[in-house]
Amino acid sequence: MTFSAPTSQAAPGGVGEVLGLFRAQPSLTRADVMERTGLSRSTVNQRLDALVGAGLIAPSGEGASTGGRPASRFAFNQDRGVLLVADVGATGMRTAACDLGGAVLVARECPIDVADGPHAVLTVIGRLFEEMLAEAGRTTAEAHGIGLDVPGPVDFGSGQVVSPPIMSGWDRFDIPGWFADRYACPVLVDKDVNAMAFGEQRRVYPDVSPLLMVKVGTGVGAGLIVDGRVFRGADGAAGDIGHIQVTVAGVDTEPICRCGNAGCLEAYAGGWALIRDLREAGQDVATVDDAVALIRTGDLTAVRLVRRAGRILGGAIADSVSLLNPRVVVITGQLARAEEQLFAGVREMVYRRSLPLATRSLQIVPTKLDTRAGLIGLALLLADGIFAPDRVEQLLSA
Repeated sequence: MTFSAPTSQAAPGGVGEVLGLFRAQPSLTRADVMERTGLSRSTVNQRLDALVGAGLIAPSGEGASTGGRPASRFAFNQDRGVLLVADVGATGMRTAACDLGGAVLVARECPIDVADGPHAVLTVIGRLFEEMLAEAGRTTAEAHGIGLDVPGPVDFGSGQVVSPPIMSGWDRFDIPGWFADRYACPVLVDKDVNAMAFGEQRRVYPDVSPLLMVKVGTGVGAGLIVDGRVFRGADGAAGDIGHIQVTVAGVDTEPICRCGNAGCLEAYAGGWALIRDLREAGQDVATVDDAVALIRTGDLTAVRLVRRAGRILGGAIADSVSLLNPRVVVITGQLARAEEQLFAGVREMVYRRSLPLATRSLQIVPTKLDTRAGLIGLALLLADGIFAPDRVEQLLSA
């Protein structure tokens, strides 16, 4: 079961919109709801009674007294259920059980090879979900939603990965259907950088728009948040910055990318490309983490190569800044841990090639949520979908 488009518009001031107020605030009184919605006291009482009866909000103490009896306060019931999420990378995976507000309750991390295919990877995810539910003292019936992000292009409406360059066997695989026998809840599947960007924007930069996040790990990808929403493009392919073809001075033969094309940004600046170049230079590295560790030792070859990668990456980001004019560019992924060795090249190219108007207030920063950005982003995307106003009204009417 995936998230389908809303079938109808929620009524203004309806119970779904009232729940949205509680999801956005620590707590509210009846008077607060009346002030924010313009609804009458009797209508607000009806809305709150319905939400309390459904367990969606709960009393949370009393407000300060203004001379009479203190007003009762209510808050979104974040403990009503759990959200199960998995942030799947090319070589590793993080999973978590979160409350309905997106806070991580229990987390797991393990190495994987996404090229092993969906059955192998989803079996591990299923086992970790069961372990986390048990540790959190919850049951499968309390799972309100499941979210996965993957390092490949996703048709968001169907929850299927489409022609992924590095995910052998995943093309058009029914990921939501895989969970249907055990979990009676909606399943959301999205591109990894979309989830990371959403988590970072909501938790760290809630007033920023647009926000561009660039992930530089094994591969290279980007996610864009505009007006608080993930911008996926017409078919879900937005943000595929890693496969933009670039021209690099002094290169006679363009490197072949994992997608099969030649000269992609990722083939120059991705983690796998850095490993390739370090090995050709005689360095014994097997993973992106090995490469980052070598950079941090100050190895001259590794530093030279990552600075070059930063400048090439910065050229592509400069084009994105000129096109999209983001307020913040967040860089994440394993290579972001090379810190200033990577960031210096990025900033150099962005400020050199983009117009002053686009860069005068621009921030280019490392992620603050780091490895939990994807998990938090998935949980928040799930919660927004589950508790969309029209769906809340459908839930209560049912």
